Amino acid sequence: MGKSPDLEILFYVADSGIHGKGLFARCAIAAGTYLGEYDGPETDENGMHVLWAETEEGDWIGRDGQNLLRYINHSEAPCAEFEGFELYAVAAIEPDQEITIHYGDEF
Repeated sequence: MGKSPDLEILFYVADSGIHGKGLFARCAIAAGTYLGEYDGPETDENGMHVLWAETEEGDWIGRDGQNLLRYINHSEAPCAEFEGFELYAVAAIEPDQEITIHYGDEF
């Protein structure tokens, strides 16, 4: 993947109607757009901002989110999804729309 976008240009954090704080779009974003990487130290511990991604070998890696993407909330009809730790828009996103992902069936 190329250079990550500057997350502060694309997003802001505000109170969410879903849960606590949420991540919101500053501008319109087209479906298929690369939105950034979930950044933070690897961890073996579960936690509020830990994202788990499965490797090609079937192992799971946890990353304790330290950037704005840690504020993404769950939705049954998400506008984004992670491929590993890289986030992509799966639908067109409007300005001020909350960025959501589906946390998984186990959530």
